[in-house]
Amino acid sequence: MSRSVSARLLLATLLILALLAGCSRDPNVRKQRFLESGNRYRDEGKLREAAIQYSNAIQVDPRFAEAHYQLGEVYLKLKDYNRAFNELSRTADLAPDNYQAHLELANLLVAAHQLKDAQPHLDYLKTREPASADTHVAWANFYAAQDNLATAAQELQQAIAADPSRADSYLSLALLQVRAQLPDQAEASFKKAAELGPKNMNAQLALGGFYQSRNRPAEAEQQFKHAIDVDPRDPAPRAAYVRLLMTEGKKDESIAFLRQTKKDLPNNSEGYRMLGDFYFAESDLDNATAEYALLYNDHPKDPQVKKNYIQLLILKNRLDEATKLTAEILKKNAHDTEALIYRGQILIRQNDPAGAVDSLQAALRDDPNNAIAHYHLGLAYGMQNNEAQSESELRSAVNARPDLTDAQRALAAIELRHNDFDALAQTAQQIISGAPTAPDGYLLRAIAEVNSRKIPEAEQDIRKASEVSPASPAPYVAMGHLQQAEKQYAEAIKSYQQALEKDGNSTDALQGIMNSYLAQKQLDQAIAAARAQIAKQPANSGFYDLLGTALFQKKDFASADAAFHKSIDLDKNNSDALLKLPQVQAAEGSVSQALATYQQSIKDHPREISFYLLAGMLYESQNNYDQAKNMYQQALSIQPENPLASNNLAYLMLQQGGNVDLALAMAQAARRGMPDSAAAADTLGFAYFQKGVYQSAISMFQESLRLGEKAGQPEDAMVHYHLGLAYQKANQPVLARQQMERALKLNPNNGDAKKALSELRG
Repeated sequence: MSRSVSARLLLATLLILALLAGCSRDPNVRKQRFLESGNRYRDEGKLREAAIQYSNAIQVDPRFAEAHYQLGEVYLKLKDYNRAFNELSRTADLAPDNYQAHLELANLLVAAHQLKDAQPHLDYLKTREPASADTHVAWANFYAAQDNLATAAQELQQAIAADPSRADSYLSLALLQVRAQLPDQAEASFKKAAELGPKNMNAQLALGGFYQSRNRPAEAEQQFKHAIDVDPRDPAPRAAYVRLLMTEGKKDESIAFLRQTKKDLPNNSEGYRMLGDFYFAESDLDNATAEYALLYNDHPKDPQVKKNYIQLLILKNRLDEATKLTAEILKKNAHDTEALIYRGQILIRQNDPAGAVDSLQAALRDDPNNAIAHYHLGLAYGMQNNEAQSESELRSAVNARPDLTDAQRALAAIELRHNDFDALAQTAQQIISGAPTAPDGYLLRAIAEVNSRKIPEAEQDIRKASEVSPASPAPYVAMGHLQQAEKQYAEAIKSYQQALEKDGNSTDALQGIMNSYLAQKQLDQAIAAARAQIAKQPANSGFYDLLGTALFQKKDFASADAAFHKSIDLDKNNSDALLKLPQVQAAEGSVSQALATYQQSIKDHPREISFYLLAGMLYESQNNYDQAKNMYQQALSIQPENPLASNNLAYLMLQQGGNVDLALAMAQAARRGMPDSAAAADTLGFAYFQKGVYQSAISMFQESLRLGEKAGQPEDAMVHYHLGLAYQKANQPVLARQQMERALKLNPNNGDAKKALSELRG
């Protein structure tokens, strides 16, 4: 070959390579390749991989409407409705004539009961394709959401007329007829839907579900088995069959069937996970964790297996293993939302709320509407005593997912602490709507009703809780509380005893019995009740804790000491017993031993701030102010916003001549965190006094006295003394003398008050 020919071939090759490189850099070519790759993954059923490719296409061209639409459709199939809505909304903005995008948006908004927002999309459907079956079905859903069943039925009849071969139109009509209490017509429509869609799993399962709802289990079983035969690889009919078995109390048969399913569907993640998920749904965490350990060994590359296994490890408190697996996910993708949430959960359990807040905020930066992240972030803020932020996050969680009952329960706890019973009643109703077979919604509503003196309604809700959860002791405990509040002590004790019959280890029930005796000033009977239950359940740490508390109240310190030691022997993490034991030791005169116990607890539980706080108070009582301040500072290093630590440290600094500006800032933080605390108001007043802002100091001292009286506390001589000093500095000697005299009457040994009064009398 001549050199000139070689040169021409080389040049041609270089030109081709340059052309190819140019194509690879062309954004239109790149985005199209990502779209086509996403479509291939979608067609293969690899939805998460498809989502990644569609997202890549959008990164190349954020205005690529088709990629937004396909990504929205994938999210719909993944049941990630928030993201689906966002992508489809963007599609409609970029391509206003995309009928399918408007259709999906209308259906999503109607399903969320955001009917006003759905209306423009529905109007577009009617304008664009008024005769389409899809248009009529969408309008039928809209009318059904308004409980306008007659008009909804008319729309569905028009949908059927427009396309008589569509199974889903008959299925929607059947569901509407069920709501209208027309079971015969509904059955005919269900059968027609199943007939038209022999491979439409929704239609097949709906017919089986109808039979099950009509208490026709044999026909339901036959239909579910038929659905399994129609598509043996689809896990959905198998799940429906298991639910049927469970309603008939056939747990062993369900487990055997799921074990077979695991063998039948060895390559289907949803299928081979069904047994582990079943155990989890049954709250059988031991078997669920063991099953997922096997699954993780068999399917280490299945991301959902790994993530579900991590969640179970967290629930089982196997935090080291969970941390390792979570780190592996985050190493590959630092923005994996679920992994960031897992890390937040782990840090919460490790008593590191600050770290949890960082991780959960990172998750929310990538997924701002993630209800689970908002929920756990609310818990983390709660651990930091930042209740306002905690409540805000919990409300964001329930706004994103009203069915997230754990978040509703956490909100209810805040409402209970604030005695906001109107809000509690609303939250309880949300819990009932989301979990109608759980007892706690009814029990929380009963508490709100008791506060409103709606005693018959409260009793009815408590009985409903017992009906939906007959094995639970909680309704009997609640009935006991109600009877105790009504001073029906004998009846209350009977209710608590019934709770103990349901669960012999119920500390709430035993505590209720003991409180009923204590309310009647029968301390010995309360102690006897604790000993009797301990004889039946000798390994219950909580029972020894209750016994020790009663013995402490009786001033039988030696016996109380022994009881708390036994409680701790049985459960080394029983924080209540760990906190009370040193108090007993101090009462016995062994202050050094009490401090040693607190120090050991701090060593064993370094992030539990209660130990630092109580140790600080004990050091303070011994005039060991440096050690007291050290304890409060360590508490604040763990929880910078802890109001009690802030208050106590601020007061010591003011007494000991510390930095007044810093003490003032801490006193203000304490006041924000404990607005009903007389002590916090006094500390802030003392800080104002030392800053020379005497009128503000007077107002705070007066507020402290008011709050103390409101709480039923004895008058505090020191607050009167402080108020007298403030009046003296404000040139109000008459009021100053009155306060000093009151301080001395309450505490004749207050030498500082005597001296101040002597100076005032001149």
